Amino acid sequence: MPPDPRFFPPEGPFNLMQLAEISGAEAQQKGAADNIYLDVAALDDADDASVAFLDNKMYLDQFRETGAGCCIVAARYADEAPAETSLLISDAPYLAYAKIAEAFHPDADRSYCPEHADPAVHPSATIGQGTVLGTGVVIGPNAEIGENCRIGPNSFIGDGVRIADNCTLGPSVSVRFSIIGSNVALFAGVRIGEPGFGFAASPTGAVTVPQVGRVVIEDNVEIGANTTIDRGAGPDTVIGAGTRIDNLVQIGHNVRIGKGCIIVAQSGIAGSCTIGNGVQIGGQVGIAGHLNIGDGARIAAQSGIMRDIAAGATAVGTPSMPAKQYFRQVAVLSRLAGAKDS
Repeated sequence: MPPDPRFFPPEGPFNLMQLAEISGAEAQQKGAADNIYLDVAALDDADDASVAFLDNKMYLDQFRETGAGCCIVAARYADEAPAETSLLISDAPYLAYAKIAEAFHPDADRSYCPEHADPAVHPSATIGQGTVLGTGVVIGPNAEIGENCRIGPNSFIGDGVRIADNCTLGPSVSVRFSIIGSNVALFAGVRIGEPGFGFAASPTGAVTVPQVGRVVIEDNVEIGANTTIDRGAGPDTVIGAGTRIDNLVQIGHNVRIGKGCIIVAQSGIAGSCTIGNGVQIGGQVGIAGHLNIGDGARIAAQSGIMRDIAAGATAVGTPSMPAKQYFRQVAVLSRLAGAKDS
């Protein structure tokens, strides 16, 4: 689906020729010449008024089946497009997308900043019965806070954020561009919904890609102090119900974490990973982008994950490998070292 207009009201609309001029891409019209486009969207969520892009062959199947009215793509994949999808042909599809997304969302990182008042609650915000706001709390326009929540001192709730009942936010927490379920705890210094690390290379330097997805946190989640969860670039970042995340964890944009997972301190999950249900991730684990971690998988502390992990598997080491193989290698190296010393 396109970005949530509650958080990201789009500019435009634009027609195909305007988008070609904005992006520097070559237009290939397939639908009606007067078609207009209302926003950007991911390949698997796009409709006929949306602009999507393909820049990674891992998503070629989604491209073949996309409902997007327009798609930015390299010439070598043009013949794979659905019959009714107009194309913008570019040698650098991600850069072209960055320019188009910026045209639709030139101010995607806005933030409410009151001049005075303590606590500062925008008149359009709604606060549920029994909710307590600490000193210095700021709540932006159209935010919704449920019943019996506790919002710690100096915390910030951004424009349009929804927080359900019985949630606890510690001191100096910030939540932006997010939908949060019931019975969620965010401990001190948590940062939810800041922009993901998204940019496209260009001859003049990096071009920032507007991050126009949300963070969706389901019920009964706990997130430890100073953990950061980036909002999606287009698709949402999702944390499944009952998951527990330790302190100082970094979760990148578009990551989808299943239900009942455990993620220990100082771990980092790069963008667009899918983590299944019941996954256990040890401390200081690093997971590369666009990987799939199957249900019930376990990852040992300080492992470096560079490929998919099957459901129920245990991965150890950097680069990671199945646990039995890792410990056999350790045993062999230990014997070799012992033989050399003797």
